[in-house]
Amino acid sequence: MAYMNYELVSKKTERISTKYRKILTDIPVPESIPILKELRKYEPISMSGQPLVVWDNAENITVRDRWGNKWIDFSSGVLVANCGHLPPEMKRALVDQINSGMIHSYCFPNEPRAKLVKKMIEIAPKGMDKVFLLTTGAEATENAIKLAKTWGTRTVGPDKNVIVTFSGSFHGRTLGSQLAGGIPALKDWIGALDPTFVNVPFPDGYRFEDTSFDVFEKSLADRGIGKDRVCGVMMESYQGGIAGFYPGEYVKKLRKWCDDAGALLIDDEVQAGFGRSGKLFSIEHYGIVPDIICCGKGMSGGLPISAVIGNSKFMDIYGPGEMTSTHSGNPLTCRAALTSIDLLLKNKLVENSAKMGKILHAELGKIKDEHGDIIGRVQGKGLLAAILFVKSGTKEPDHPLAFAIVERCIQKGVMLYAPLGPGGGTVKINPPLIITAEPLMEGLSVVAEAVSACRKELKR
Repeated sequence: MAYMNYELVSKKTERISTKYRKILTDIPVPESIPILKELRKYEPISMSGQPLVVWDNAENITVRDRWGNKWIDFSSGVLVANCGHLPPEMKRALVDQINSGMIHSYCFPNEPRAKLVKKMIEIAPKGMDKVFLLTTGAEATENAIKLAKTWGTRTVGPDKNVIVTFSGSFHGRTLGSQLAGGIPALKDWIGALDPTFVNVPFPDGYRFEDTSFDVFEKSLADRGIGKDRVCGVMMESYQGGIAGFYPGEYVKKLRKWCDDAGALLIDDEVQAGFGRSGKLFSIEHYGIVPDIICCGKGMSGGLPISAVIGNSKFMDIYGPGEMTSTHSGNPLTCRAALTSIDLLLKNKLVENSAKMGKILHAELGKIKDEHGDIIGRVQGKGLLAAILFVKSGTKEPDHPLAFAIVERCIQKGVMLYAPLGPGGGTVKINPPLIITAEPLMEGLSVVAEAVSACRKELKR
């Protein structure tokens, strides 16, 4: 699954100066290369896959380096800065918490933690009444897996321990979350895979065209797995690598299937949550309520915190001290999450995501109309979009083209992260939810130009 890497060589770059973008140097900045070399020397290769911009500071919808360059941020720091980068309210809250003299309390009670879990239940779907706070999205999905397996084995028996997930899904990089995920390259090193983790086809209607729920049931039947064995089904509310949503009726049938099977339906919202797709929780697009929701990324605007939300009948299955985490409910990260949620609601950023999303998808539709032979699909909702680049006339991902487009956008003052998804052919666009039409259109004009220029340069 390893993709291309960016060369530590400065390239002649056009100078740009607009209200939202500034490129004053060659990219990567020559003076930044010693820093980049140190990172490559002392960090694993796996950490070197992103475009060669040494971030120095970020504000609202822009990212800057120390050499005067400025980018419109179409990455949100990988779907984290939903309220923009370090809004004043966030800075005040964090400084206030530091000045209070407490930034850690282990599992001893603290007030920010109490306020946050109450707020999370207030905004969560009906029927959820407990929140467990953690630090990363992978921790949240691991915990959800543990809850489902414990629930199944304790309430039914030792054989009710199968977790079902979908091909292409990504649930994190810890062992359990990778076993659950549907990306073979992330677990081919494990050897004999745990047979209690089972993948079924993701019904995207594109690479797997049959979107009927019959496929789900047949896939399990073909493996000899009945409803009595399944303790949980974990789905991303949209599949992260391609911004792919399920058919609405499919999810409704899945909800009923889980009810009939006595299995927990787990909604992985780690990158989907808190307004990104034009709904506070992306699962709302389907009109169903899951049993567990896993949150992360956009929850706090930049500090490491995640959450598992559910009903007490299974959230309370462990006794005192049996389900904890060293940094669970850290007061500093809780203040960040509280402030982020308050800003989302007060400033109507969920509604802005839906509104600006219409502009985003309309403009990307025009790019697809012009380059339909090399763009398999444009997917997403709200301020979430994925462009699936393919080799002309096929469904085979075109990683070199996607890679070149990201690099050109960086050179033109639009911040994107490296392409991902199947074969590395997907370019994702997800600006902060505070973005307005003017910078959104300016950034999209750069993307459109990059697609035209790169396909010409690579003879696509």
